[in-house]
Amino acid sequence: MRAEDVVDLYATLLGHGVQLWLDGGWGVDALLQERTRSHTDLDAIVAFDDLPGLTRSLSERGFRLKEIWPENCWVPHPEPVVLIGRQRPALEVATAFVLTDALHTELDIHAVRFDEHGSGIPAWNSDLVFPAEAFEGQGIIANTSVRCLSAETQMRSRTGYVLQEKGVHDLRLLHERFGIDYPDEHARMLSTT
Repeated sequence: MRAEDVVDLYATLLGHGVQLWLDGGWGVDALLQERTRSHTDLDAIVAFDDLPGLTRSLSERGFRLKEIWPENCWVPHPEPVVLIGRQRPALEVATAFVLTDALHTELDIHAVRFDEHGSGIPAWNSDLVFPAEAFEGQGIIANTSVRCLSAETQMRSRTGYVLQEKGVHDLRLLHERFGIDYPDEHARMLSTT
């Protein structure tokens, strides 16, 4: 996935009123303000209330549903939502999914709801709570300013699963650039390699 594709998708979604924050590899590279590895997809956290706008704008660009993640929760929604909605018998929407287009551009989306303090509560099956400051990350991709999850949140959210080499790469860079301690479950492995 090219940086220009990320910026184009980001601008398109913002233009449709979608609140989103880059996560994953592109989120880390945005924080570092440089591309450090190749990326096969764009990971993003999206406001739950903006899912209709997100899917409508992406369906107009030829995106379709590729995958519903195992951690997905089907959540009631007041309106029909394209690509990720269903009716059984109430209207429901997926909260953790991947969309793709004919060029194999992939967006990995997880939706959050915001509480009265600005904390992000995952709408998918997760014990994580994103404090308000998690959404204060600012980065740069292809000379374009983008919102992303903070470095601390990027580090903290990479737990509960076996890291692939690209995840190890991302954690090392976050540690080296921002001085953030490794999550306990990965600290031994990362401090010895």
